[in-house]
Amino acid sequence: MADPTSSVAGKRVLVTGASSGVGAALARALAARGAVVGLVARREDRLAEVLADCRARSPRSIMWVADLSESLTASRLGLQAWHAMGGIDILVNNAAIPLRRAVTALRPDDVERVMQVNFVAPMRLGLALLPRMLARHSGLIVNVSSVAGRLGIKGESAYCASKFALCGWSETMAIDLAGSGVSVKLIELGPVDTEIWDQPDNDEAYYRGPKIAAAEAAAGIIEAMGSDRFEHYVPDLKAVIDAKNADLDAFIAGAARMTRP
Repeated sequence: MADPTSSVAGKRVLVTGASSGVGAALARALAARGAVVGLVARREDRLAEVLADCRARSPRSIMWVADLSESLTASRLGLQAWHAMGGIDILVNNAAIPLRRAVTALRPDDVERVMQVNFVAPMRLGLALLPRMLARHSGLIVNVSSVAGRLGIKGESAYCASKFALCGWSETMAIDLAGSGVSVKLIELGPVDTEIWDQPDNDEAYYRGPKIAAAEAAAGIIEAMGSDRFEHYVPDLKAVIDAKNADLDAFIAGAARMTRP
């Protein structure tokens, strides 16, 4: 198994959604392992706290306050970060927002905002940095998706659509970039104990099972960075996806019967 420390030590890593949850845990873990970390999020006060922790171990770490729901922000941010950090070795598209609401209660604008943050922003950031990574024949793009990008979850059609899109984008990107020196990793997170479960204007989640800690998810992402494989389940829930794919109709029928405890 590759040493996760050696895969990030000395690297310049840009992490979105870094003010809390998995993003904050990942930023701190990267800095502790010797990476220079660029942090991106909307909440300046909380982002500054994470940056202070990172700078204790990695003094050249830096932050940007940005709202990735704004259409052109990600493209501009990518170029700003590249120049400020003297290049970017690893881009981690982690920022995401939930929208737990039955499809019958959704408005198009709500769905588009989720798509903007969860898919369009990663797409724009990746495309902004890609020509520069290709020019030097090296780089890593890590797209943090979810098991919700491989199976439908009741009451989460907007979120699932955004994560399905990110999965398809990442998979085809990896195919197109084969042999270029730029690689792509897709992370399928399972249930992680973060604020995403307790958001205003979201219905209560159907899921009531166990959750892993954000630090465990961050460790899994760093381990994936040093791996030769494309797709990584953190925790390993691939058997659930395989069962769904084996009988999609049975999966849909079972998921439709779900009720909240």
